[in-house]
Amino acid sequence: MELTAIHKRVIGLDVHQSQITACAIIEGVDGSALVEQRQFGAFKRDRRALADWVASLAPDEVVMESTGIYWKSPYAALEEVGVRALVVNARHVKTVPGRKTDVGDAQWLATLARAGLLRRSFVPPALMRELRLISRQRQKLVGQLSSEKNRLHKVLTDSGIRLGVVVSDLHGQSARAMVKAIIAGHAPHDVLQFASRRLKARREELYDALQGEITGSHRFVLAELMQHIEEIEARIARFDARLLEGLSGHRNALALLQTLPGIDQIGAAMLLVEIGDDMSVFGQADRLASWVGVCPGNNESAGKRKTARVRKGNPYVRRLLCEFAHAARRTKSVFQSKFQALVVRRGFKRAVIALAHKLLRTIFFMLKRGEHYRDSAIDYEALSVQRNAPRWIKALTRFGYLSA
Repeated sequence: MELTAIHKRVIGLDVHQSQITACAIIEGVDGSALVEQRQFGAFKRDRRALADWVASLAPDEVVMESTGIYWKSPYAALEEVGVRALVVNARHVKTVPGRKTDVGDAQWLATLARAGLLRRSFVPPALMRELRLISRQRQKLVGQLSSEKNRLHKVLTDSGIRLGVVVSDLHGQSARAMVKAIIAGHAPHDVLQFASRRLKARREELYDALQGEITGSHRFVLAELMQHIEEIEARIARFDARLLEGLSGHRNALALLQTLPGIDQIGAAMLLVEIGDDMSVFGQADRLASWVGVCPGNNESAGKRKTARVRKGNPYVRRLLCEFAHAARRTKSVFQSKFQALVVRRGFKRAVIALAHKLLRTIFFMLKRGEHYRDSAIDYEALSVQRNAPRWIKALTRFGYLSA
């Protein structure tokens, strides 16, 4: 297959766990192409040697596949010597017709890059890539915390204690104090002393719920679970502090995102390290939605539109957006009305994905323009007058413009 050359000096890198295969295609003055292949290890000294070799050739393009996490270390080594590699999706390379074998991977990448057929994937700056480690590990910890909380609830139920029936949040301050009293071996009437007066459940209901056949094995497992839960909560708090500390230079973007319904400080920070605050790298909101994987799928043939699932994308951003959508649908905003209109026709899950899509598009334009969120369903002028009118009247009365 003949491909028209656009770049004269290109390098393709086939990255694996223990080996990096490099292929350089250099076009000479007479138009002939010189192909040079090298192999490097995956250790630090090998990555430095790779970076020095690449820099010595002064290439127009350096391209590598986004193979798992193996591309990150070579990418960072190239970044240190001033070479920004082109990280491409392996699915895009495989779908381009041509030779695709294990032996010729690096040469095939260089050939496609020389013809300008590859599209750059989004790679955030070095700081954001580091903070991604913290953010994604925090998501794992939250999942572990939920699992342990569910397990504690199950053990309580196994012992005959039905505290979760009369208490809405089994891990609230009052409920946790009662669970700790149960673990300590207190009798049900003594456990009631740890119940807050703010609980809606009556004392008789709480007393009945605390009746059970709890054994020593139950107490042992509950004590271990409670200790593990508190350890994970403390660990999550440390992750939150480190994440916010790392984003101290992006406070404006964090403040903008928090004006959107359903997004708190930690949610804004976790979203920011995934997509960054520079929307020019995506160009359009549709491309960002496609990269995340929340845009509608297209499957149309012969004028008939068929069922199409949403495409695969960034699972971490999609999970965050779904959480934001669940929170935003409960707020008095335009997102609530959109969700209510969609859930009847499309169902709950599709409505959540559609709301996540709308939230992401809104986030794109907020970050691009540097503007905070203004809901189209709220009259801010009337709301301001309603909130400030009592204070204004008091001031006018104090200075004698109105009679008391």
